[in-house]
Amino acid sequence: MPNFDTGSLFLTFLAPVKPGTTTDLRGETVSFQRNLHNVLAFLPTALQSPATQEIGINSPFALNRRTHLARFVVIDEAPFNGRMPQNPIVGSLKDEDPITPRKVDKLTTPYLFFGAEIDAVTEDGAPLPTELDEDGQARVRDAYARELWTTMEPELRSIYSNCYGFESVTTADDFAKYLARCQVETTMPFHDYWIDPPALKPLNLKILIALVAVPAIVALLGLLGLLTGMGSTPILGWFTSWTPGITTIVALILTVVAAVGAYRYVLGRGAKPFPPQPGASLPDVLKALYVQQHFSDFVTAQQGASAEDLHKAFGAFLATHKPDDIHGPTQTPGVISARAPGGTTG
Repeated sequence: MPNFDTGSLFLTFLAPVKPGTTTDLRGETVSFQRNLHNVLAFLPTALQSPATQEIGINSPFALNRRTHLARFVVIDEAPFNGRMPQNPIVGSLKDEDPITPRKVDKLTTPYLFFGAEIDAVTEDGAPLPTELDEDGQARVRDAYARELWTTMEPELRSIYSNCYGFESVTTADDFAKYLARCQVETTMPFHDYWIDPPALKPLNLKILIALVAVPAIVALLGLLGLLTGMGSTPILGWFTSWTPGITTIVALILTVVAAVGAYRYVLGRGAKPFPPQPGASLPDVLKALYVQQHFSDFVTAQQGASAEDLHKAFGAFLATHKPDDIHGPTQTPGVISARAPGGTTG
């Protein structure tokens, strides 16, 4: 399930952009495509650099605690990477003129791409799941869409009003249904919280090879017996001239069944999602960043302190910063550090 991995849901949505024109905020007539470009250009980004901190307006995606990454992109046209290379001799034999351009794929309309990696939960701070079927993924997607509508409806309206089918969206449930119609499978999920590989059970290749090799060897022996006329070989269990033929057919069937079964088993194991990294939910990550920064300050401030003073200071540190409480105090989503203006919540 490419959409789900490591406790995260990877969402990809493509919404077709309307043709025609509209009126932008300046009262000028522009195409929906141009208006969409302008709206996205002014959408605030996260306060994750000194330059963006000076703006002081955080990304609207920072208003929820499920979004690890989100991105909007306008796909104006399919990219053209040039002619497909081929052997010039083959091209000459096909009588192809290298100067004549080949057919180029074209989009019938521009598309708005929206991609996001989110915690695969329906409530902020819930434990990340290890497995999630398609129905569960749909529930998480819809819950996230409703959360986005609740926290950033004006921004979503300004963006998606340039896209087909959005005219009927008036509620959070409508927006969830709209995104569901626009969703496409995420074929390349991304996740970077695992430091060391998880303890996964390895494939037992010896058993898989043996399951296929044993009937294959028997089939080969049966074929040799059939070709050499070794029909009456009691030591092999053959007592008639047609016994090797039956042995060959049965062994070949078992070989094919074993090979297909092993192949499907390997694919099934490969399709299984990675387990979630402990502490990889967004509230956990924000809390870890918060504690890391304040603990660094604590260590610096306590250099040379006596054991008694260090013990007392550490107790005060635990009481103030509550490392086990992921809900607060913690770092605010979308900021460069907990020390930044508005960088601490709770």
